Amino acid sequence: MSDFIKIAVDAMGGDGSPKKIIDGIILNHKSNKKCFYKIFGDRDLIFNLINNKMDKNFFELVHTKEKIKSTDSPLEGAKRGKYTSMWMAVQSVKDREADIVISAGNTGALLVVSKLNLKMIDNIDKPALSALWPNKKGMSVVLDLGANIECSSKNLLDFSVMGASLYTSLYPNEKPNVALLNIGSEELKGNEIIKETFKILNEKNSNNYNFSGYIEGNHLMDGDVNVIVSDGFTGNVALKTAEGTANFITSELKKTLSGNVIGKISSLLNISNIKKFKQRLDPRLYNGAIFIGLDSPVVKSHGGTDYIGFSNSLDVCYRIVNGSLIDKIKQNI
Repeated sequence: MSDFIKIAVDAMGGDGSPKKIIDGIILNHKSNKKCFYKIFGDRDLIFNLINNKMDKNFFELVHTKEKIKSTDSPLEGAKRGKYTSMWMAVQSVKDREADIVISAGNTGALLVVSKLNLKMIDNIDKPALSALWPNKKGMSVVLDLGANIECSSKNLLDFSVMGASLYTSLYPNEKPNVALLNIGSEELKGNEIIKETFKILNEKNSNNYNFSGYIEGNHLMDGDVNVIVSDGFTGNVALKTAEGTANFITSELKKTLSGNVIGKISSLLNISNIKKFKQRLDPRLYNGAIFIGLDSPVVKSHGGTDYIGFSNSLDVCYRIVNGSLIDKIKQNI
């Protein structure tokens, strides 16, 4: 068991839990026998979902009936106490009983509970919420996506290092290009904080990444930049815009191809290409945001995803730990 990567799982957070959480664990285990799952939640609800479907050497159930609700404010969630499934999962990482924690529960509460239990990495002032986005050439890391509405140039510099470290943990054979999300590509564009950050990054030589200057919103998916850095307000707006656009395109395509006889015939003739297109925009494949900057990794699965999406976020957990994310950040900060 010592060779396993140990994942602490809050089984009670998100829509359809705990069933989708346990189904996600079972699916993930089929393709990865290098993880041990420490599962926190109501044993009465969980046991029959997992019993006889997984070897008991690969998981442990830690019983609690207490959970943080999706309707709780971050502070209300934290006040529910140390016996909620989310708190206990985070606590197990603090106590070094697990390598990483994942929850599909209340995002704000997860951030507060994590900050209460886990220390910040030295010289980092604020954690960031980061995630993977698809682009034309592969994947990009984007941060911050909402943890910090206001950021200093020091915060944005830290995000650059942390984002690059995350990217190289997930893709160890690549050196990422880092860019600042801005309203233009010229050096004079943007507010004073982003211009100051640009100047520092432009003068700084890093073995961890290449600095590519500014990137505008209409070039986020080009694939020339691997790490996109922003304050939490701008990043969250960009995220929601991208998600909405992807949903609009897929729904309109579906409507067009099923609206009349010609559309239906066309869809049958191009079924293979349509499946590839749909899969490329499937948000379940990119599920798993990361609170980055804490001394232990914390992953947030989308509360509305299904068991396939949750399984993919477990794969992100494995790759983060296997890629030594925290050590990389400490070395480069």
